[in-house]
Formats: sequence, C-alpha cells, structure tokens
Amino acid sequence: MLDLNFVRDNLPLVEEKLRQRGMNPAEVLKDFRTIDGERRQAITAAETLQARRNRASEEIAKLKKSGQDASAQISETKELREQIQECEKKAAETDARLREVLTALPNLQHASVPLGTGAEQNVETRRWGAPPKFDFTPRPHWELGEQLGVLDLERATKLTGARFAVYWGLGARLERALANFMLDLHTREHGYTEVLPPYLVNSESMYGTGQLPKFAQDLFRVPHGEKDLWLIPTAEVPVTNLYRDEVLDGARLPICLTAYTPCFRSEAGSYGKDVRGIIRQHQFQKVELVKFAHPDNSYDELEKLTRNAEAVLQKLGIHYRTVTLCTGDMGPSSAKTYDIEVWLPGQQLFREISSCSNFEAFQARRANIRFRPEGKGKTEFVHTLNGSALAVGRTWVAIVENYQQADGSVRIPGALQSYMGTDRIPAGVLP
Repeated sequence: MLDLNFVRDNLPLVEEKLRQRGMNPAEVLKDFRTIDGERRQAITAAETLQARRNRASEEIAKLKKSGQDASAQISETKELREQIQECEKKAAETDARLREVLTALPNLQHASVPLGTGAEQNVETRRWGAPPKFDFTPRPHWELGEQLGVLDLERATKLTGARFAVYWGLGARLERALANFMLDLHTREHGYTEVLPPYLVNSESMYGTGQLPKFAQDLFRVPHGEKDLWLIPTAEVPVTNLYRDEVLDGARLPICLTAYTPCFRSEAGSYGKDVRGIIRQHQFQKVELVKFAHPDNSYDELEKLTRNAEAVLQKLGIHYRTVTLCTGDMGPSSAKTYDIEVWLPGQQLFREISSCSNFEAFQARRANIRFRPEGKGKTEFVHTLNGSALAVGRTWVAIVENYQQADGSVRIPGALQSYMGTDRIPAGVLP
C-alpha cells in the first residue's frame, strides 16, 4: 500500500506511473481528490465543533459554579455532540472509501524498470551457460516422465483432478533431493535462516502481502468457524507476515529467511495455458527466499537475492537467462522484478523458474512491519523482498529435459548425486 500523504502530494506522479503500467488512472484512482477532500472537511468540521463544545462545557461549569442558569449552553452542547457524531460518521465513511482506493493502487515502479506493455518488452539482463546439444530429438518432460515411470498425471487426475501430479520412485526422490539441496545451499553458503511456517494462513496475512482482496479468485479458501483460512500460494505469505505488527531492531537488518513449502493456486485466470505436464499446477513445491532490508540497501539486497537464486541453476549446470520485467508485466506489489528463465530443450523455449522482487515499503505498510534505525527513536517501514530459489517442480522439469539421454534415461547432475544416491534415472514403466 502507498502512503496517503505521498499519493495526495504526488498525484500527477502516481497517475503517470499508472499509465506506465498500462492502467487508466481515472479507473484506479476513481474520485480520489473528491473523497480525500470530503474526508478532510469532515475531520476539520468535527475538530472545530469539538472545540466549540469544549468551550461551551467550560461555560456551563462556570455558570453552575456561580448559580446561574446553564440550560441554553447545555442544549447547545447536545446539538454540537450530534453534529460532531455526524461529521465523525462522514469521516469514517470517506476514510473507508479512501482506503479502498489505496488498497487497489499498485506499487510505484523503480526508475530502472523498463517501460512496456507486456512480456515482449522485458529486457534480458544476462545469460549463463549454453543449451545442451543432442544427437537425437529431445522430448518434453511429460513424455519422459511417463516412460521413465516417475511421473503419473493420469492417477493424479483420478485422485484429485486436472493439474495435479503423482511422482513415483526416483521421481519423488528427485523432488525431495532438489528441496534439500536448495535449502542446504541457501543456509550454508548464502546465510539464510531456515523456517518452517504453517501452510494455512488467515486473511490478515493474505492482505499483508497483497494477495487479498485483489487475487481472491486465485486462492484456495478454507472456511474455518467464523473466519476464513487460506492455503498459501507461496511461502512469501507466512514468512513475510512473521513480523506483522512488529518493530525490528535496525541493527538486525537485513533479515534473510528461507522456507520450503507446498504452494496452492487455483490458477483461475490461466485455464488453457500450459495444460501439458507439470509447468502450471494447483499444488507444487517451492523453496522461497525472503528478506527484510533497510530502505537504503534494499536494491543491493535484491541483486544478492537474485544471484542466490541463479546459483542453484549454475550448480546444476542448467542454461538460463535473467530478465528485468517491464512496467506492464510486473506484479502490482512489486517495485522491481527479475525473472529467471530456464531453458527447456524438450519444448525449445525459456520458462520462468523464479521471480525475485523488491516491494520496497508496499507490503510492510500493509502488514505494519517497522524497524527502529540505530540511534533514532522514530520507526520506519522496512523494505521486503522475496524470490523463488527455486520452484522445485520446474527445476525437476529442467533436469529431466536437459539431462535426458539417447537411451531414454536421465543423468543426475553432480551436485545432486549425493542427495539421490544414484547418478541416473533408468528407463522404466509406471507402477
């Protein structure tokens, strides 16, 4: 969420930033000026009337003390109280309307974000490695997974429905090995602290990171008594909200956390996309990186976080590129986002495997996460960052497609062999 005073004082800038995102300022801001003006008028009127009521109350006390009649002043205070209540009601109504507008506003993108209307205008920042060369036609992971006997989409559909997967044998072990490898890398080499959060969160947590109210249709809601709980779409939600409504010691920043969790997404807006294989699932696993950073250093921390995520692919020896998302392709909460896209030879394309974002104070303001700078008494909002490091299922896909062999087997990257207890997934049949 953006600061009300900032929006009020910089409305032309906010409007321009919205246009750069491909949004119509009039539709997003609605009657911001009018609502804000009505709210301020109501507050001012209430304060003015309260001052009059206070003076009248003082006059009543004096009249009673001297034995004089104060009935006129008493009547006036009653009328003033009713008027004050009306003004306060008006202020509360306009405040709620103003909060709706602020809640719907996206973050303001950083000046370094390229302008564009969609993915075609994203800017490639760097590449690592090269595509593998095959003396045969490489196959997509859904064919390989079935022939290897490690991926079973048909039985998953029987159990639950479309966009779920069952992994068998070495396929299941590969998923587990990847998660352990990533957690070990980030905790032992990159300095993150591992945390295991709940997989169900309340609505306040979803609001804090920006999923609610805008993306409710993309979530799985679980009614629970008088309150709703939600299956987490990413570990970003519970991990960021660990410090909701808290004040952190500025000397502790940056706080770097990592978590491995399942993620649940209804994918309501993506029907018909990526229907084959396990690229876009309702349930998948992910290792997430989350940072709470000082505002002065948050963009340095974004670069480090992105490099930490890239290190996973480098150690696995998988070709990838990193792109800076343009204004029209960024998520609404982000001020700047890098996408890491992995090469999938079975499909002959790059596919996103991680998004690394700096939200600046956008989430922290919603979740009320502050820090106290060293030597200062006044608190400030932290900057929050997060990134997938990595999406485990898509890394599984990348290994299967990039390390497939002519005999139908899949070679295991050296970095994973100690986790797997083998150097190869041999061809097989489904159980």
